[in-house]
Amino acid sequence: MDQKVAIVDAVQTEHGEKLEDNIQEMMFGIVRRLLDRVGIDRSGIDTMVSSSSDYWQGISCSNSYYFDSAGANLKSGSKAAEDSGLGFIYGLMRVLSGDYKTVLVISVTKCSEAPSVHSVTHMGCDPFFQRPVGLNEAVVSGLQAKEYMNRYGLKEEELAKVVMKNLENAGKNPYAHRGAELTVEDILASPIMADPLREMDIPATSDGACAVLLANEKTAKDLTDKPVWVEGVGWNSNHTFLGDQDLLNGSLPKAAERAYQMADVKDPTAEIDVAEICDISSFHEILWMEQLGFCPAGKGRDLINEGVTTINGKLPVNASGGLFGANPYVARGLIRIAEAAIQLKGEAGERQVPDVKRALAHSVHGLGGQLHSVAILGN
Repeated sequence: MDQKVAIVDAVQTEHGEKLEDNIQEMMFGIVRRLLDRVGIDRSGIDTMVSSSSDYWQGISCSNSYYFDSAGANLKSGSKAAEDSGLGFIYGLMRVLSGDYKTVLVISVTKCSEAPSVHSVTHMGCDPFFQRPVGLNEAVVSGLQAKEYMNRYGLKEEELAKVVMKNLENAGKNPYAHRGAELTVEDILASPIMADPLREMDIPATSDGACAVLLANEKTAKDLTDKPVWVEGVGWNSNHTFLGDQDLLNGSLPKAAERAYQMADVKDPTAEIDVAEICDISSFHEILWMEQLGFCPAGKGRDLINEGVTTINGKLPVNASGGLFGANPYVARGLIRIAEAAIQLKGEAGERQVPDVKRALAHSVHGLGGQLHSVAILGN
């Protein structure tokens, strides 16, 4: 990019199964904490981009419910529905426009106040063709995993290793609401949810919120001595109808290609130090790693089996625990960006990966990975 834009700071709630604060209280608290950390007040926010979902909040124009509590009263603001990773990119564009020096990007979801993820994603399907056959995110994940197993011989034990890794990492993350040290046998003992995926292969949902402050180069340097630079972004969307998609070759490769091109990344495996991936199931961490170009198709299992993606491995993936640690549905993409930024600032505590200079954050929305967004960050 010709202009430099940085993440000044990023904060998130301590996620939980059912947080006591309502959405307005959550947004006020998290924005207040971000502004206090940066050392500015509400007047230092030029504009705001929010990500929330009318489905998940149960009201129309869901952002209007918390806009004022997030500091946007009488300010320019907009909304990127559903995918907070895309909301981050929208905020980036607002800074690049030159009209704003700072942009606050926020996202929130209280899954405890909504129907199950299976019900909500089912109702998001086309009502004439896809909904009557019972599709939802878990069912489609199972279809993809089965197709992959048939094609490449992936084993259930290898899926269990992804769950083990991420739950162990989550135990080091003070913001995660679940973490555990489990065995492969523990995970394989859980019941089948969407064959071949078991209950523990699919992350449970959470309550939580995230806030990120973006700024142009001069302002960022005035506000922090540890700016995290946005080096490249990309996004891409696939067909609406599942039957029109290639379940194992979706829109992510093109989104990643655009982000790499903008960031001048030639070899992601060698140039990315840590990755935060939206692992909507254990299987998807494997698939997304392949589609992000970290290994050839069918070889994602090797990265798991060889320990490449552990915190101490050559390419740590989801040092935060990913969605297995915390999964506030709409906010999860922005949280991946926040976690990548925390790694680059060297402030990740027990989950810190040594010597991080460049990080990748990934967000996804829609059945089977219909929409993907990718951000490359550097320090």
